[in-house]
Amino acid sequence: MRIPHMSGLTAAFAAAALFGGAISSPAVAQQKFITIGTGGVTGVYYAAGGALCRLVNKDRARHGIRCSVESTGGSVFNVNTIKAGELDLGFSQSDVQYNAYKGLRQFKAAGPWTDERAVFSVHPEPFTVLARKEANVKSFADFKGKRFNVGNPGSGTRASMEELLASMGWKLGDFSLASELKADEHGPALCDGKIDGFFYGVGHPSANIQDPTTSCGAKLVSLTGPAIEKLIAEKPYYAKATIPAGLYPNNPAETTTYGVLATVVTSSKVPAETVYQVVKAVFDNFGEFKKLHPALANLKPENMIKDGLSAPLHEGAARYYREKGWIK
Repeated sequence: MRIPHMSGLTAAFAAAALFGGAISSPAVAQQKFITIGTGGVTGVYYAAGGALCRLVNKDRARHGIRCSVESTGGSVFNVNTIKAGELDLGFSQSDVQYNAYKGLRQFKAAGPWTDERAVFSVHPEPFTVLARKEANVKSFADFKGKRFNVGNPGSGTRASMEELLASMGWKLGDFSLASELKADEHGPALCDGKIDGFFYGVGHPSANIQDPTTSCGAKLVSLTGPAIEKLIAEKPYYAKATIPAGLYPNNPAETTTYGVLATVVTSSKVPAETVYQVVKAVFDNFGEFKKLHPALANLKPENMIKDGLSAPLHEGAARYYREKGWIK
């Protein structure tokens, strides 16, 4: 089993899983290990992936599948790593899922990934812009000439940021500094005065936004205007979104923005039985799944099996949804 770019935590988890397997019953020979690609450890993907694996592992005596999560660079990394056969499933923004299947934007050189398969969608991910309190930013346009974190290459956040800039007619050079920090790094950089703002696609509430709003009074900035209206009208994977008033400290007003959906994707090469058991673990224990992170609290199965999905459903997922009578 190869696990790419393991964090210490994941490595310890995987080692414990392997060691545990080595000393248990002969049935281990049939055990199947699956790895789910997530994102940074403070993001919702990592928490949601942990929730998903916890439910799969709860019933592993029956199905023989042992699930572990991998902290990764995010959506684009997950898609490319599933395609390479080094991850079994992964979280991806709905726009990245769409672009990978069609061979657009960051996947243009590679061409359409027709083996991509959708499993389900999860929580909405509003694009969230945070400004340093002292930067005196009222709207996104105020970031022109300032130091801004555009996201790490290989993340869905970065891909969406580039689409926004193109719609606005801006270039990275319009910022005095366009930093490429990972999601786990941009909050501390903001509070340390190294950057004036950042853009991040994330489910709410998020520790990633909670930390800088609490520790240095960072301000949420709305994303509105003609460039954004144009993106929402043209792109099937975008929709308007709001971040509730008072959700974070020092931010009493509602924030208007737009965003994507988090989705779980896989490849047609992953066995149907594996994906079936993952889906079954989530939806047979749905009340428990929703309680495992606040961003999952309002999910509804009827939306999860269609919203934000642009690749065909994996046959294992479709089999479970047919059994439930959710699709024909």
